[in-house]
Amino acid sequence: MKEHKYDYGMIGIGTMGLNMVFNMNDHGFSVIGYDKNTTQVDTFNKEAGERNIFATTDLKEFIGSLKTPRAIIMLVPAGKIVDEVINELKPLLSENDLLMDCGNSHFTDTNIHIEQLNKSKIEFMGIGVSGGESGARFGPSIMPGGSKETYTRVAPMLEAIAAKVNNEPCVTWLGPGSAGHYVKMVHNGIEYGLMQLIAETYQLLKETGKLNNEELHQVFSKWNKGILQSFLIEITADIFAQKDELSNSDLVDMILDSAKQKGTGGWTSEDGINLQVPIPVIDIAVTMRDISGLKSERKTASEILISTETIINIEKTE
Repeated sequence: MKEHKYDYGMIGIGTMGLNMVFNMNDHGFSVIGYDKNTTQVDTFNKEAGERNIFATTDLKEFIGSLKTPRAIIMLVPAGKIVDEVINELKPLLSENDLLMDCGNSHFTDTNIHIEQLNKSKIEFMGIGVSGGESGARFGPSIMPGGSKETYTRVAPMLEAIAAKVNNEPCVTWLGPGSAGHYVKMVHNGIEYGLMQLIAETYQLLKETGKLNNEELHQVFSKWNKGILQSFLIEITADIFAQKDELSNSDLVDMILDSAKQKGTGGWTSEDGINLQVPIPVIDIAVTMRDISGLKSERKTASEILISTETIINIEKTE
């Protein structure tokens, strides 16, 4: 092990955690990682090379290797595992240490963690992170909540690793308590709605407009140059141009029409109902994901129920 104290700790060094550690180190922060999985730790240390980062399976070694007061990021699955990690850490932490949950925890869980840890004078922040594996490595959108005083403590690091638009970091303090995780939940819910709109547009153009995949690629590429320009439209356009390596068929036609979800869209829909705030686009997007997951039931229904086919004349030159 490298004999010095590290600026930050990272619990959970799978792909997301590893990429975020590399991002942090690129911006001058030393990081020690912790994971119970020895394979993850070995991979981490192998890829670390000469970087000022290290990983261990020993939790006490991890805690003892951090500068004080400690600042620790958790990138582990939401729910029970977050609870377990906090319970294991709590006896080893000291007053003014800081835990940052960068996973997709439910905002009510985050409020509970803040209340419980503050009793021991341990700081806790719920932080939404968007951008996936690539974002973690090269710059995510970051949505921090918690006390503003605690945010200022880690703001330089968060601003350094965040994505930049017009040279401005995609991060700001969003409010006290679980505000960060709440905003991330709503962000994901909106994304559910956008993806459902894209899926329905695809279905309309393909099944009723009879556009082929090349024409769909051209349409979505054109849309991505106008007011609809976005990451989702961009990758949708790209998908239509991809080929399956084994068959050389269009990849989009090889994809099973069965989607899953991690829960954040459903949480958004549920909270909208609780607050009596209508969000029908998100509600139906969640429902359609549930329906798409019922592949065998849909197949059976299609053999029993009669459907009609409507062809819409679409001017392909427009």
